[in-house]
Amino acid sequence: MAEILIDTVSKIYTGGTRAVSDVSLSIADGEFIVLVGPSGCGKSTLLRMVAGLEDISAGEVRIGARRVNEVDPADRDIAMVFQNYALYPHMSVRENMAYGLKNRRTPAAEIEARVAEAARMLELGPYLDRKPRALSGGQRQRVAMGRAVVRQPAAFLFDEPLSNLDAKLRVTMRGEIRRLQKRLGTTSLYVTHDQLEAMTLADRLVVLNGGRIEQVGAPLEVYHRPASTFVASFIGAPAMNLLDAEIHGGQMRIGGAQVDLPAPPAAQGVVTLGLRAEDLRIAAVPGPMTLPFHLDFIEELGAQRLVHGHVDGQLLTLALPPALALATHMNVTLAADHLHFFDTATGRRLPDLAPMSQAQPVRAGA
Repeated sequence: MAEILIDTVSKIYTGGTRAVSDVSLSIADGEFIVLVGPSGCGKSTLLRMVAGLEDISAGEVRIGARRVNEVDPADRDIAMVFQNYALYPHMSVRENMAYGLKNRRTPAAEIEARVAEAARMLELGPYLDRKPRALSGGQRQRVAMGRAVVRQPAAFLFDEPLSNLDAKLRVTMRGEIRRLQKRLGTTSLYVTHDQLEAMTLADRLVVLNGGRIEQVGAPLEVYHRPASTFVASFIGAPAMNLLDAEIHGGQMRIGGAQVDLPAPPAAQGVVTLGLRAEDLRIAAVPGPMTLPFHLDFIEELGAQRLVHGHVDGQLLTLALPPALALATHMNVTLAADHLHFFDTATGRRLPDLAPMSQAQPVRAGA
């Protein structure tokens, strides 16, 4: 096991295309880090540079105390799990798992012991003599994980390992990967475009956009305090509502509607207002913190319903209990301690409202 240090790393392809720009990240020994972002954001390129499968244009990668920029992938003491399993079809499960150890001339007795232990952890014992074609997708992915586990590497690198599985199996395999990593305590770097997968697996999330880091933090920190409108719109299902607003003193206007804030925020003028769907409620009557809401359609999800509509032409989604009675025209209550303000020009987060205990009443005419 070892820490991984990524220091101002860039990847520039022929012609000047930048896939990764000046990324710096320190991964602690035993930590599970998830790189998440949309297709083309640079997450897989960054992982491949750590693995040695892509040359580094600038910067430095260290695994443990060793600089590995020029070290061959086989000598970096890492093990990779890919989305396509990369199993040898003519070999049995046992042979696939043992192949890397045999190439390193590991003693036969040790190979047998490591394969048996990995098979036990991953519940592959009954399948050791089968060929990959006789296995399900989930079983093949467990074999790929077993092949990585027997290596006993300093770090695991996962490149979207669950993307070829169906939704139910992805949930099961997420749990297996997390339990295995916790049990082994191996430093892990995991790439996915699935924000739900990222939230459930990570000790820390690294949100990438256009080859740069937008935010690094614990999953709930990133969810509850997104550093930018990009993070706010990417992390969370449904995505955070983002509305055009204008603040003057303690009053906020959203289109033709007005909200009286409990205290004048630091942000004034034109801003982008962020609202999580679960932080919104239906109000029986209009009030100082309500907006008029027109219902467009409903998504029934069982435990909750997503109510989609608009406020003066701006789209708004609410997450509400399934039994709640709804009308076409309603009032939506905003929670003062769940308002997110962003700079409209840069998308970066602005200061929140002061805590309610510190807030002063807004004077009439303020």
